[in-house]
Amino acid sequence: MVSDIESGKRKKRGAPPLHLWDDEWLELRTEDVIEPSLPIIDPHHHLWHRHDPYLPSELVKDLTSGHQVRGSVFIECGFMYRTDGDAAFSSIGEVEYVNGVAAAFAAGYYGNLRACSGIVGKVDLTIGSRAGGVLEACLARAPDRFRGIRQMASWDASPEVNMLMHPPPKELMMDKRFREGFAELAPLGLSFDAYCYHPQLPELIDLVDTFPNTRFIINHIGGLQRVGPYRESLESNFLHWKTNIISLAERPNTYVKVGGMGMRGLGFDFVDRDLPPTSEELSKAWQPFAETCIEAFGPDRSMFESNFPVDKASVSYRTLWNTFKRIVSEYSAEEKRDLFARTAINAYRLPEHLGQN
Repeated sequence: MVSDIESGKRKKRGAPPLHLWDDEWLELRTEDVIEPSLPIIDPHHHLWHRHDPYLPSELVKDLTSGHQVRGSVFIECGFMYRTDGDAAFSSIGEVEYVNGVAAAFAAGYYGNLRACSGIVGKVDLTIGSRAGGVLEACLARAPDRFRGIRQMASWDASPEVNMLMHPPPKELMMDKRFREGFAELAPLGLSFDAYCYHPQLPELIDLVDTFPNTRFIINHIGGLQRVGPYRESLESNFLHWKTNIISLAERPNTYVKVGGMGMRGLGFDFVDRDLPPTSEELSKAWQPFAETCIEAFGPDRSMFESNFPVDKASVSYRTLWNTFKRIVSEYSAEEKRDLFARTAINAYRLPEHLGQN
C-alpha cells in the first residue's frame, strides 16, 4: 500500500511517487451515484504494470463502480513495448496488447462494457518521415480501433513541475524532425493527443496552425501548473493559461479534455488528507478550470476524462464522475450528452451506439 491505515485514518504521505493510489484510503468515503443513467465514454485511461498494476481487472472494477460507462479510449503509457527488432517499431507492442484487451470487451466477456474501443498509441515523430511506416504498422495491428498517437511534450525547468519518468526534450513541438514526422498523421486520418504544460501552449498553438488538417485533442485542461515557480503568481498564471486556452479554441481542429485535475500540478492537497475528498469539495475546487475550458471550446468540443489510474491517487472513480456531474449540474441534457459521451465519440470516431441510452 502507498500509506499506513490506522484506525480509519492514514499518515500523511508528503510527496508520494507518481501514479500510486491507496484503495483502502479511497474506500473511507463512498457516495451515491449522481445521474446513474447518463451514458459516459471515458476518453482517457491507461493500462500498466508498474508499482501497482492497473490491468483489465482493475479497469473493469472502476468502470463498473456505479456510473453508466459505456466505452473508453486507451491512451499510451509506454506499456508492453517490444524488446526485439527495430526500436522505432517497439511501441507497436502496446497497440497489439490493448487491441487484444479491446477484443475481449467486444466479445462480451465483460458484459456490455466496451472499454478500449479507441486506442491512442505512441510513435516517436522525431524519426521524421520514417514515422509514416510506424503509423501504418499500428493501423495494421488495430485497424478498427487505432485512432492516433500521443507524444508528450511536457517539459519545464522546475523539477517540481517536470516530474515525468522520461521527460521529453525542451521545445519538442518546435523541432524540425518532429514536425516532419507530424506531417505523416493527417494523410492517414490520425489525430494527435497533445500534453504539455501551460507555459508551452504558445508552442502548441504554433503547431496547430502549421497543421490545420490534423485533429488535436488537448489533454488535461492544457496542463495548467500551480506548483513550483508558478505557485507564487496564481492569478497571472491563470490568466496566461486562460488566454491560450481561448486562443486554442478558436482553431476548429482542436478538442479539449477536462480532467487530469487530480494530479499534483494544480497544487491541491487532497491527496495528503486523512480522508479522501468528496465530489462537492472537488467540484468547488475544480469548477473554475473546467468551466474555462467548456466555455472556450463549447460542450461539443469538450469531454470529461478520468485520467485513471493517475488521478486515482486523489479520488475514486465514482467520486470523480460525481464531481464532473456536479460541475455541470445546471447544463442542459444535450450539453451533458456531449460532455460525457458524444464529444469523445466524435473526436475518436467511436461507434455512435455507445453514447445512446
